[in-house]
Amino acid sequence: MTQSLTTQELVIVVAVKNNNPTILNADFLKYSGVVPAEWELARPPVYTNQVVQIIFQNGISIAAQADRIMFLEAIGTKNLNTLEVAEVAYKYIEALPRAEYQAVGINLRSYVGYENDADGAYQYICNKLLSAGKWQNYGDTPAKASINYFYNLENRQLSLSVNEATLQFPEQVTLPVVLFSGNFSYDLGESEPKERLKNIGEIIANWKEDLNTYTNLINEGFLAHLEVNTSEAADLFPRSSSF
Repeated sequence: MTQSLTTQELVIVVAVKNNNPTILNADFLKYSGVVPAEWELARPPVYTNQVVQIIFQNGISIAAQADRIMFLEAIGTKNLNTLEVAEVAYKYIEALPRAEYQAVGINLRSYVGYENDADGAYQYICNKLLSAGKWQNYGDTPAKASINYFYNLENRQLSLSVNEATLQFPEQVTLPVVLFSGNFSYDLGESEPKERLKNIGEIIANWKEDLNTYTNLINEGFLAHLEVNTSEAADLFPRSSSF
């Protein structure tokens, strides 16, 4: 059976020292040119002591905390060439060039579904990625496993987590899946604000190369024997990814 690797979301996370989340509001985003004036909110903004979040109808959301800013776009059925979150992220950074930016993360999330195999995700993780053993059957139910991999690449680090999960579709339809969550981490180091802004721009503009690296690793290193096809589909449970 051919499995399909579905990419759900792209998240750009910028670590900021002493960030003020209250700066983030719809008026600031539009007046400063971060987003077009015609973009409409999908729901009222969220304002709490810990986080501010704004979600637009086109699937882009921006969230600010005391130590980071997160820019998320749900990929859904969009062509990758039409994604706008990278441009939004850089325009936001340009609008606040003096902030103490410390690092950048490019986060991606995908899944492989097992529509007609309720135990497929479990069997893949526990019998393909891990060796079988008595540890799997300790207790009343089979063990659940979460695996983390870390890779040192040329100018960044990649962490990849592999988990078993169940997605909830409309009309109470569920799908067992293997989730692949990747994070490319870039440390900005010490530099002048102008140079730091340039470095951030180059990292953000490179998101497609990170996506290719991520999908090639999964397809060739994890799923080659499953005859995997890549695809994009709606984000079924959007959330802000961690840096």
